[in-house]
Amino acid sequence: MKVKITKPFTFEAGKRAVLLLHGFTGNSADVRMLGRFLEKKGYTCHAPHYKGHGVPPEELVHTGPEDWWKDVINGYEFLKKKGHNEIAVAGLSLGGVFSLKLGYTVPIKGIIPMCAPMYIKSEEVMYKGILDYAREYKKHEGKTIEQIEVEMRDFEKTPMQTLTALQALIADVRDHVDLVYAPTFVVQARQDRMINTDSANIIYNRVESDFKEIKWYEQSGHVITLDKERAQLHEDVYAFLEKLDWNDDL
Repeated sequence: MKVKITKPFTFEAGKRAVLLLHGFTGNSADVRMLGRFLEKKGYTCHAPHYKGHGVPPEELVHTGPEDWWKDVINGYEFLKKKGHNEIAVAGLSLGGVFSLKLGYTVPIKGIIPMCAPMYIKSEEVMYKGILDYAREYKKHEGKTIEQIEVEMRDFEKTPMQTLTALQALIADVRDHVDLVYAPTFVVQARQDRMINTDSANIIYNRVESDFKEIKWYEQSGHVITLDKERAQLHEDVYAFLEKLDWNDDL
């Protein structure tokens, strides 16, 4: 069985545009349902893939935050070139970190960081996450248990400079969150076991926007976009976007 390759997507609807950003070891499937929902509400949505994501894990470990940031900027520029002069951004986990970075780098209409880490995890915990991702990917490829174990032994010999760079990125964005002035809606799952949930409070307290909101989702885990309360999340994201001062004549 060949694994189905998930691809970036663009759902074209109205003039208002939303850049959707997936998480570390994730792909556009993380935000696809949210994108379809917003498309039906008249928003154009674009979700890029970061280099090394949505492909075999052996490719992931040879990429890093600088590569991924280029993909985020390219996604933003893609919408600009399509004639969208006002762009909001919603990002899950690492995508949420990038959404905040966009907020103090380029003009952004509104920012929705979802379960975005501001605390740096230990490399051991992050490394385990990569190993779990690699194993799951190989299972989806239909490989035998024996084959997976052989490949995993080889995979574990690969140096993981990516993790140190990822920690540095999170620390740098945390240090610059007070440069964010765009309207911000902080989304956090209460059952999130992947990050320190106090990250949401750090973001909410430090962004300098006059228009900021925070909401805790009591039943959801880290990948909130695919969890039990996703329908409510969709409605809340839409309600936030509708409050923004869009200039539809631009």
